[in-house]
Amino acid sequence: MKRILLISDTHSHIDEAILKFVDSVDEVWHAGDIGDLSVTDSIAKKKPLKAVYGNIDNTKIRSEFPKDLLFEEQGVKVFITHIGGYPPKYNPYSLRIIEAEKPQLFICGHSHITKVMFDSAKDCLHMNPGAAGHHGFHKIRTMLRFSLDQGKVDNLEVIELGKR
Repeated sequence: MKRILLISDTHSHIDEAILKFVDSVDEVWHAGDIGDLSVTDSIAKKKPLKAVYGNIDNTKIRSEFPKDLLFEEQGVKVFITHIGGYPPKYNPYSLRIIEAEKPQLFICGHSHITKVMFDSAKDCLHMNPGAAGHHGFHKIRTMLRFSLDQGKVDNLEVIELGKR
């Protein structure tokens, strides 16, 4: 079993509220709009990190992290990108990858809206952790925490970090 903290849209912001939850998991996944490498550096000092870049990220961040990640963890095939849409309104780019690769878990950020929904047509769970940073229209900063074990996503929690 592996405990995952899923964050997105930090927009250069990292604080003790986020880092406290980093300590509670085995690995952190960042779904883009990092903003500054100090965010990912702070996380990576504490726990293993997987991250993708987002649309606001500069060339330095884009040289450090890929646009997409496709991997298997604890028997769960995962696809992470920053801008992806959601069931059934995926963007064409993400839809092609979802149809070709058939991930069990599709993760994106960008919207600043926390959303978890199962797409029965694609047999895929979609997650968007919302936004952990202060920039954007969201009112509450959010993240997701969950576990992966023997091909299943379990123990999903929405973490509210307070007002932006």
